[in-house]
Amino acid sequence: MGALITEPPKEGRVESLPLIDVSGLRSNDSLRLREVADEIGMAAREIGFFRIIGHGIDLDLVERTYQYAQYFFAQPDAFKRRYYIGLSTNHRGYVPFTEKGDYPDEVSRSYEAFDLGLDLPDDDPDYLAGNRLLGPNVWPDVAGFKQVVSSYYNQISVLGRLISTALETHLGLPPGTMTQHMSKPISQLRLLHYVRDQEIEDTSVNMGAHTDYECLTLLHTRNAGLQVMTAQDRWIDVPVDHSAYVVNIGDMLEAWTNGQLRSTPHRVLNLSPERFSMPYFVAANHDTMIQPFPQLLGQEPAGYKPFRAGAHLERMLVRDFPYLRDPRRGELSKNHPGIENPFEQRMNQSSK
Repeated sequence: MGALITEPPKEGRVESLPLIDVSGLRSNDSLRLREVADEIGMAAREIGFFRIIGHGIDLDLVERTYQYAQYFFAQPDAFKRRYYIGLSTNHRGYVPFTEKGDYPDEVSRSYEAFDLGLDLPDDDPDYLAGNRLLGPNVWPDVAGFKQVVSSYYNQISVLGRLISTALETHLGLPPGTMTQHMSKPISQLRLLHYVRDQEIEDTSVNMGAHTDYECLTLLHTRNAGLQVMTAQDRWIDVPVDHSAYVVNIGDMLEAWTNGQLRSTPHRVLNLSPERFSMPYFVAANHDTMIQPFPQLLGQEPAGYKPFRAGAHLERMLVRDFPYLRDPRRGELSKNHPGIENPFEQRMNQSSK
């Protein structure tokens, strides 16, 4: 499952990801805005992955965020486990190397993470009512960590909304069709640290093949290793460019658009001793009913059954996080075993 196919390109094949300058999305020129929105939309239709520049994110802030992530992950295990995600009530905090998901192709999985979301006050009514995806973040006792990472979260969330608005334009949807459902989103930011075992010599899989569960993912990465499955069920490498973001479509947006946009499988290989990345997952509000927009159906029947955004994310997190499968966590733990994501069927049926 590791090596790329290297025969000459054939007609219709995607061999690399589009690179799109999205600065025009901030233009007052409606024609320019529409042109960029259509570039984004066509990439989302053809492969579901693309890269963007001109995004407006402060690259110095990106670097400072990496520095804080790197500093935190370098701390002793006892310190990091003070912020263990299993101690939180709303899925926030440190994810240790031992918190392994259920992916059969993760031959040599070795990564840790720090997970954050929309930072709400501890008297937020949804949080007090027991919502497992909303509420306050867990912040480590590291001077400056909260301030820098919060600033980054704020900037990347604005970019996520901008791309979402562009897709509304491309799809011919009235403004706000999607974004009105993102007023209190279950969007997450992950600070990820992959470590390659010194004994690993091949390009084995570190993070198993999967789709993303939300609407969009905006990824910044420092190191190679990410691969994307094309429409021809082939794996291609995603290049690393510190000035660019990788963007991909997730499950919720595929269902919202009745399959016009693709939630594309991807994976991470063990290519370097260390790999750092920061994916931000653009999601809808917890109780949003995800079903194809009527404007996009035409004469076509709806190809997706309705589901609530929060329910889908919670169900898939149970697959990914063993601590959520603890019977003491009640109803959530009953979603296991044998959890499958219907949006990953194409990946599961294809030859690896």
